[in-house]
Amino acid sequence: MNLTETILLLFIGGILPPIFWLFYWLREDSEKPEPRGLIFLTFVLGMIFVPIAGALEKFINYLIAGNSNVVPAEIFFGSYVIAITILILWSVIEEALKFLAAYFGGLKRKANDEAIDPIIYMITAALGFAACENALYMFKEISDVGYFTSSIVLTGNFRFIGSTLLHTASSALVGVFLAFAYYKNWQVHRFCLFYGFAGAIALHTIFNSFIIRQGNFTLVGFSVVWVAIIVIILLFEKVKKIKS
Repeated sequence: MNLTETILLLFIGGILPPIFWLFYWLREDSEKPEPRGLIFLTFVLGMIFVPIAGALEKFINYLIAGNSNVVPAEIFFGSYVIAITILILWSVIEEALKFLAAYFGGLKRKANDEAIDPIIYMITAALGFAACENALYMFKEISDVGYFTSSIVLTGNFRFIGSTLLHTASSALVGVFLAFAYYKNWQVHRFCLFYGFAGAIALHTIFNSFIIRQGNFTLVGFSVVWVAIIVIILLFEKVKKIKS
């Protein structure tokens, strides 16, 4: 495969699906939409933070397991505590970086002027993060075999309905907490931010802990994320009614 074909496949299989999801969520904010420039910036920042997350996660692996390239699935059945510790710290890293992407992209700007906006920026950052992560996984698959195969399509689809939804749900959860605290004082705001992060980290860790065990556990992990998405959608409708 030449470079042009590879880039096109990575865009179609890795980046385009999260963009579709982004359009869906942006439609929920149609009454007073966010500036497209800030949405684009937030999405790109989400993508940029992926390599940083990867480097930090390798560092965590080295500190805890003594091997920067180890993955939790390889040690899960040997040391449950170590594997879960790594998964929790990975979740902390990814949720924190997605929040930073949303913060510098739109949360700290004047355009963040209604309760629904934190959810939009958090989801946008999450989808940018997922897009880059998906593309990198697909690139690794193509590099390993040297050509395009149907398994790469399956990998892309799997991440589309799994990892992409996970990042969306966990970041949206933080956004929902920020939304309900939007017109409150700073103490309530900090309180809600803390519990939003705690919920996002818990959801992220639970999903990953099921996925790495495969089999029926994978179905359970997917079910947890889908339930979370449904709850987010219901809460989204409640946030729309929040007024100053």
